Amino acid sequence: MRIMGLDLGEKTIGVAMSDPLGITAQGVEVIRRTKKEKEREELARLIREYEVDEIVLGYPKNMNGTLGERAKLTEVFAEELREGYLLPVKLWDERLSTIGAQRALLEADLSRAKRKKVIDKMAAVFILQGYLNSK
Repeated sequence: MRIMGLDLGEKTIGVAMSDPLGITAQGVEVIRRTKKEKEREELARLIREYEVDEIVLGYPKNMNGTLGERAKLTEVFAEELREGYLLPVKLWDERLSTIGAQRALLEADLSRAKRKKVIDKMAAVFILQGYLNSK
């Protein structure tokens, strides 16, 4: 059973996948959000390729636990995923996932340019790994 983790941003979607046993998360790619149709095709391709059974979508709560505009947009996106791919979609609190990803990349001593290219993918890994650890 593979689980796909997504970090939804305004310009990109970071994608991570679990291993078949659902123990570890690995970064897969970053999808550029240029056209909705292309974005959906890329997600469909990954779902088929990795035989995804479930999707975990980062849920951007405010630090005080309230829901802002980004959280509402994420809820809409989650519903589109459910309807479009007929898969269960779980919303997972993503507070501090980007900060964790930034720290990991800084510790790996990556340049700013390289960090910028992979930060969304790493945030998806943090989101998915947090979900996997909770199971």
